[in-house]
Amino acid sequence: MDFLELVSSRYSVRSYQSRPVEREKLDRVLEAVRLAPSGSNRQPWRFVVVSDAEIRQRLVPACSGQQFVAQAPVVIAGVGLMPDRKMRCDIPGDPVDVAIAMEHLALAAAAEGLGTCWIGAFYQDQVREVLGIPDTVKVVQMMALGYPADEPRPKSRKPLNEIVCYDRWE
Repeated sequence: MDFLELVSSRYSVRSYQSRPVEREKLDRVLEAVRLAPSGSNRQPWRFVVVSDAEIRQRLVPACSGQQFVAQAPVVIAGVGLMPDRKMRCDIPGDPVDVAIAMEHLALAAAAEGLGTCWIGAFYQDQVREVLGIPDTVKVVQMMALGYPADEPRPKSRKPLNEIVCYDRWE
């Protein structure tokens, strides 16, 4: 499968099979995370890989009651370790660096036949408490991972001419 086919086939999975993710596949996905670029190669992150069913169940209320969080065999929290760092462009660095790594995770998972879903609806304090993450850092991203139990719906995307302009803002 070429890259554009891979990107086209990836979708947000909200229903997972109970089948566990093989350690070899998980390790390859995590290797893609490790290889992700970051500002000045600081790698200012840590990833909490949650496969324990009881802990995933405790994450459900912390993730706005989304049941697929407990259903997925793995949930990964991307934690930024430099919450006060801003890039020269005045954007906080942790969200950018962790998002790049998490997108590597999503694409590597798709290449392995796995599905993912970004979890944006969660409460920082509750997730930190469940996962034992210190208050000094933030959980920047969370993602469910496993074998899809559903089918992708057709994607609706704007055409390039609506989202791209060349040389100057139009």
